[in-house]
Amino acid sequence: MTELSNSDKDRKQILDRALMDCGIAVPEDCLDKLLLYHDLLIEKNKVMNLTAITDFEEAVWKHYADSLAVLKFDDFKQYGSLLDVGSGAGLPGIPLKISCPWLHVTLLDSVGKKVNFHREVINSLHLDQIESVHMRSEDAAHDVNMREQYDIVTARAVSNLATLSEYCLPFVKTGGVFAAYKSENIESELKKAEKAIRTMGGTVISVNSYEIGDNGRTLVLIRKVGKTPKKFPRKAGTPLREPIH
Repeated sequence: MTELSNSDKDRKQILDRALMDCGIAVPEDCLDKLLLYHDLLIEKNKVMNLTAITDFEEAVWKHYADSLAVLKFDDFKQYGSLLDVGSGAGLPGIPLKISCPWLHVTLLDSVGKKVNFHREVINSLHLDQIESVHMRSEDAAHDVNMREQYDIVTARAVSNLATLSEYCLPFVKTGGVFAAYKSENIESELKKAEKAIRTMGGTVISVNSYEIGDNGRTLVLIRKVGKTPKKFPRKAGTPLREPIH
């Protein structure tokens, strides 16, 4: 792995300080890997659309601190496997893998170029026990090798919580957790998602508010308490067009 230059020391301090301000502490070698991941992301972003956030300090808050915020609200030492649904640029899955190296992490995305980027990062950072899968979540959730196989499933997506629950809860083991990263005000959205969460075998265990810089964010933790009926998720596109309310 490429060594950080002297000029990166300031960036490392900015990253470390931001994470500490959010109540998150990671080892120094994790900071190094997060910086290298950032550089790979920005370089690849020149030739494909991975992120609209290219300013370093903004990315520190909105990408890395936000991705790792879940560590404040849940003890990841209890988990052995994580699935990141609709991983996009690898967020939050790659920062969580870097910070929790014992996890076996699967990144899932329907866009082949993004999956290829994940694999470049995995190789460049010499990460083990992590893979990227090129599939739609609606199809992957019916794959016997992925359905109800994960201790924790994450998603940082703009879809409503009812839709996200249908996409994500089928992957969670009974007793496991779905962590949904959402914006600040989700009371109405959460109310509308109650039926979908219940139908998928889930129950909300906590709704956690936190600040990322000047932005309010919410992390919803949902426990899988029963198996998801076999017919869910429905065929591609249906959960988004017709969420369960």
